[in-house]
Amino acid sequence: MALKFAKLTRTNIRSLSHKQEISEHGITFKRLSNGDGRFAVNIMVDGQRVHRVIGKESEGVTRLQAEDFIEKARTDARHGRLNRPKGRKFGFSFDEAAKKYLEKLINEGGKDIPKKTYRLKNHVTPYFKNIPFAKITTSQIERYKKMRLDNNAKPSTINRELAVISHLFNKAVEWGWLEHKPCKTSKLKEDNKKIVYLTIEQSKNLLETAKKDRCPYIYLFILIALETSMRRMEILTIEQNNINLEHNTIFLPKAKAGARTQPITKNLAKYLNEYMAGLNQNETWLFPSTFSKTGYVTSIEGPFKRVVIDAGLNPKEVVRHTLRHTAITHLVQAGVDLPTVQRISGHKTFQMVVRYSHQNAEHIQSAMDTLEKRYSSNK
Repeated sequence: MALKFAKLTRTNIRSLSHKQEISEHGITFKRLSNGDGRFAVNIMVDGQRVHRVIGKESEGVTRLQAEDFIEKARTDARHGRLNRPKGRKFGFSFDEAAKKYLEKLINEGGKDIPKKTYRLKNHVTPYFKNIPFAKITTSQIERYKKMRLDNNAKPSTINRELAVISHLFNKAVEWGWLEHKPCKTSKLKEDNKKIVYLTIEQSKNLLETAKKDRCPYIYLFILIALETSMRRMEILTIEQNNINLEHNTIFLPKAKAGARTQPITKNLAKYLNEYMAGLNQNETWLFPSTFSKTGYVTSIEGPFKRVVIDAGLNPKEVVRHTLRHTAITHLVQAGVDLPTVQRISGHKTFQMVVRYSHQNAEHIQSAMDTLEKRYSSNK
């Protein structure tokens, strides 16, 4: 419905002297000292104050444009409720959205659900909690990053939490909860420190120590990691019927970078053959657990740390992912070409594999010696 004006009329506007103004229906016209006139809007929309300078008479701005601005702001608020899901009287709070997000991911067979759940429940949701989901701002994201840094969280850790937030927003748009992402989630710069990996001797010692540990599956976990470079959850979620000992492969339907067939060593295939002979043939998982809701082992932190310490290694430096770094680094140092390394490691991008080519100068120098010998042989 068009607004009716009694004060802010054309006649009254023309009669204003310098620095006088008229306000009506949230629109203000002020006569400037140079004789020009300026239209501005000051209204409440969905509980938020909206103040805008629309423009000057000399720029061709009229009261009608100020009216159009108000109508558009209120229409947008009615339709989107400031970017809330259409058809809902109230928008989600962040914790409500996070809960529904995890539920839908489980139903859709989403990836990395345990990790997403951990990051949301332990860090992200406690911070944003009751804030309206559609009103999260870039400024709030930046304050979250600062808070995590102040609590000594690593940039890489925070980036993974930001990735979950970004994915939540993207899925919310896909599912029709939001019309668009409400803010940016720019990542922190990560320190590209030298990758920690185990030497051949340290790897052998770790395996020998694992054999003696009381945990029945820690040796197999470490062996698979060192001889395939597979990630933790890729290993723990191996299904027996996805292991092909004839072709020395393991099919990974939910690998991080997408389904792939993982090649394995003959040594690992031999051990798997013996290991599975002792498992229940009707058992789905390679690492079954009667204590886990998933049916398989989901945590190996305790046994792994114990084995690392017993092997005389530093548990602060040698973590589960160190095994993956170790396998990839030794592949590179053994002279395996990087595209093949990427095929084995399952990295999504080639650039992620390239960084392993600089972990040790010995194999680089060996390559240079080979080049020198080739030139020398032709003299």
